[in-house]
Amino acid sequence: MTKRGRPPKTGAADRHIVTSSIRTASGGGIVLDREGAVPLYHQIYLSLRDEILSGQRPFGSVLPTEQELSEHYSVSRITARRVLNDLADQHYVERRRRLGTRVIFKSPAKPIEANIDQAVDSLMALGEGTTVNVISVERRAATDIIANALQIDEGAEVIRAVRVRCLEGTPLGYIVSYVRGDLAQVISESTLPRAPLLKLLDEAGFHAERAEQTIGAMLADPSLVEALNVEPMSAILRITRTVYDRNNVPFLRTYAHYRSDRFHIRLDLQNPTSA
Repeated sequence: MTKRGRPPKTGAADRHIVTSSIRTASGGGIVLDREGAVPLYHQIYLSLRDEILSGQRPFGSVLPTEQELSEHYSVSRITARRVLNDLADQHYVERRRRLGTRVIFKSPAKPIEANIDQAVDSLMALGEGTTVNVISVERRAATDIIANALQIDEGAEVIRAVRVRCLEGTPLGYIVSYVRGDLAQVISESTLPRAPLLKLLDEAGFHAERAEQTIGAMLADPSLVEALNVEPMSAILRITRTVYDRNNVPFLRTYAHYRSDRFHIRLDLQNPTSA
């Protein structure tokens, strides 16, 4: 057993001289660096661990099987098995024969409640104070995590929008958002440069009543290195957000990745009992 967060030793059986873009639940386009020093199994381990820590794979949810991981990431069954075993060793998941691999990690952190209107105003201000480059807007089949977040069937059509926000010409954030497929006319390559995505949705009648947001950190993979013009393995601030309407129906799932040297979040904390 290794200490949490420290990569165990490994061989290089799956290290090929090729870089492969792999679509993941975050939609951020994780890239397995098959030429780098970090073993493939550990790159996959970190990706799944981050999904667990961020709540994308909540307590009790089932992870892909060894075969599914092997096919998804184009690695051997031995590599896929090591990924799941290491997650189990670090007490993120529990593996049981015939029952599969389930998440057993529960975050000790208690959610902090905040004013949704103030949060939306802050997001609007960020959108209006920066420029956006629309990378792609395309129809996709919802993965299990996206389907769970938007409360739709797995495989249902969603719209995936990828943007890079810039401040004075410098890349600031790489943002990937998902909405239901019937919002294709609202979210498109022609509408996104005009206004922030939340504003477009609000104009279409989807008002943000509440949201669930998780803020975490990750290391820049090759796709983020290229998109944000940062050094490999740079610290990245990652925000995962699900927005709900007044009927408590989720209509937007966003994964935002920001440069830690260009972006920070400020919270003004006050005592509610003070005059």
